[in-house]
Amino acid sequence: MSTPKEHKIALLGLGYVGLPLAVAFAEHYDVLGFDTNAEKAHRIASGIDPTNELEGGQLSHALTTRLRISSNPTDLSACNTFIITVPTDINPDKSPNLDPLIQASRTIGQHLRPGDLVIYESTTYPGCTEEVCVPILEQTSGLTYNQDFTVGYSPERINPGDKQRNVTNIIKVTSGSTKEAAKEVDALYNSIITAGTHLAPSIKVAEAAKAIENAQRDVNISFINELALIFEKLDIDTGDVLAAAGTKWNFLPFKPGLVGGHCISVDPYYLAHKAQEVGHDPQVILSGRRINDGMGLHVASSIVKLLHQKDLPVKGSKALILGLAFKENTGDVRNSKVVDVYQELKSFGMEVDVHDPLANPEQAISEYGITLIKGVVLENYQAILLAVPHESFHSLTIQTSPQCVVYDLKGVLPRQNVDKRL
Repeated sequence: MSTPKEHKIALLGLGYVGLPLAVAFAEHYDVLGFDTNAEKAHRIASGIDPTNELEGGQLSHALTTRLRISSNPTDLSACNTFIITVPTDINPDKSPNLDPLIQASRTIGQHLRPGDLVIYESTTYPGCTEEVCVPILEQTSGLTYNQDFTVGYSPERINPGDKQRNVTNIIKVTSGSTKEAAKEVDALYNSIITAGTHLAPSIKVAEAAKAIENAQRDVNISFINELALIFEKLDIDTGDVLAAAGTKWNFLPFKPGLVGGHCISVDPYYLAHKAQEVGHDPQVILSGRRINDGMGLHVASSIVKLLHQKDLPVKGSKALILGLAFKENTGDVRNSKVVDVYQELKSFGMEVDVHDPLANPEQAISEYGITLIKGVVLENYQAILLAVPHESFHSLTIQTSPQCVVYDLKGVLPRQNVDKRL
């Protein structure tokens, strides 16, 4: 088995997780950044960061030193350590969509040689790596697991848009299929992770740890969202209640909102899938998902009610949604629940514009059929929803009036300027 200094790394999947990781590893190792999207690979090779996660100069420096970008699978043959960071999403029926993970495993298997190491970072359910991915590696390579090659799992912990917590200063969970492989994986990540690592006793433990990180947040937010629904019926401001309760030292500071993105709104379904597979009904996990998935409808219905209260027409009225990304200060629109509000307002007959200066306009059209507007004239709208509090929105003077309803989803605007906050 190779030592850390001999690693020749191939990193498959150059998204929000893979690209920053490839750049970090390139500080110490020869790295091949691989992506099946040839256009994306070409842009990255030209020094363009499509994720906006890297600081200025990081990518260009890596490209001039030890990072190479490719969309040609034959280039993988020169590598002996393979790291998979492809996305894991869900199907329309909420079951795990393992297609990218399966395809990446097949691709690696075609280039796998004795002594190689394969590390998975993609979020999945406990057991997936060894039950789904490893058999594919064996089948396509003709090699034997834990005899000819070993496998590791180190779940990603990227927080899109967070410039303080990056890939190197977040503690990394590591694991391996043998004791030797586990030590090798741990040493590899320790060479780039300044925050250190946590070596889990098995791949299943590492997979489960990642799954519950996001499921825990999802359940906690769903509880606060349910409280918001209750307090609305009681005519109590949820923000006031949370501020009062938050004076106790052990009260957890979760806030209500739309729960989207590529992790929190997806990972609980992976854990629920495995729970059901082994005969357990995951009631808490799925009840949390139902509440959070329904918040878009609730927000849209609240806006319609507010229009009625001001004797403003609903059908034909113009609404402005500020923000499409799943969280503030990022352009990541994957699994954005703002789309639920948009579609519901449209169903009421409203004309809806969406403005998000950070989101990719082409992605907004291709994924959701939404054409982003470039500029806004607030006076042109009868309803304004501040859905995502990007810093660029802070300069806008958003003010409720008899002719306009203002809904502040995140509770960041002055209270006197809004009609309602979640």
